[in-house]
Amino acid sequence: MRLNFKQQSILPGFGLALGFTVLYLSLIVLIPLSATFLKASTLTWQQFWHIVTAPRAIASYRLSFGASAIAAGINLFFGLIVAWVLVRYEFPAKKLFDSLVDLPFALPTAVAGIALTAIYSRNGWLGQYFDRIGIHSAYSPLGVVIALTFTGLPFVVRTVQPVLEDLDKEMEEAAASLGADRWQTITRVLVPAIMPAALTGFTMAFARAVGEYGSVVFISGNMPMRTEITPLLIITKLEQYDYAGATAIAVVMLVVSFAMLLSINLLQAWSGGRTRAKAAAAIVAPAFSEA
Repeated sequence: MRLNFKQQSILPGFGLALGFTVLYLSLIVLIPLSATFLKASTLTWQQFWHIVTAPRAIASYRLSFGASAIAAGINLFFGLIVAWVLVRYEFPAKKLFDSLVDLPFALPTAVAGIALTAIYSRNGWLGQYFDRIGIHSAYSPLGVVIALTFTGLPFVVRTVQPVLEDLDKEMEEAAASLGADRWQTITRVLVPAIMPAALTGFTMAFARAVGEYGSVVFISGNMPMRTEITPLLIITKLEQYDYAGATAIAVVMLVVSFAMLLSINLLQAWSGGRTRAKAAAAIVAPAFSEA
């Protein structure tokens, strides 16, 4: 007698759950984004191109994406150091410092912007010393980078920290026993192991920075062609009831952000496949014996 066993889904009611998932994503993400493209489509191609390539818009793109990339890179470097210290060392008030990493998550962005402006303005605690040596932090592109760095720090730390906690210290000991120095252990064992998580943190920090508004408008000064970010330009056009122009610039932000995030995710997927092979090779360590 032939028995037929119906394969059971791990998630009960998968069809219903999938339907609610699609509905939720459609209401929150897909429909609003589609409305943005539909509103921008009311413009002719010449009108659209004139709006998105205006000198003021180009300057805002350059500042938004450039400052976001710089801030994400700074967070990538220092976030790795912070995560390493929190995982590998014991020191007084460690839990306090660990909790402070999440402060940008909980702190309202407007409050962060006001605080950073008070600190880095010409009369601020730190800004007055920077101003004496000719570095203008507040109301300059540097101020935008400072604000974006502040808001993006937790992403790198919180994505790398669990990987470091799960990383077996025996891998480092095996590398050292096979003749690797500290630099070789870092570059051939630790870096390949944490690279996917680091790229994920970089991507998240960059994505957060591109769309950041509240913490930037106070410290940047909002000067067109100099310190005006793209989200602020969109808000300005909305206040002028130029909805088509605002959505046209928003479409450019969406397309460019999606393209950059897709490229970073593809790089992350590619590096993820290579890191496992590198980590295994580091254990065998033929390269260490050659070095």
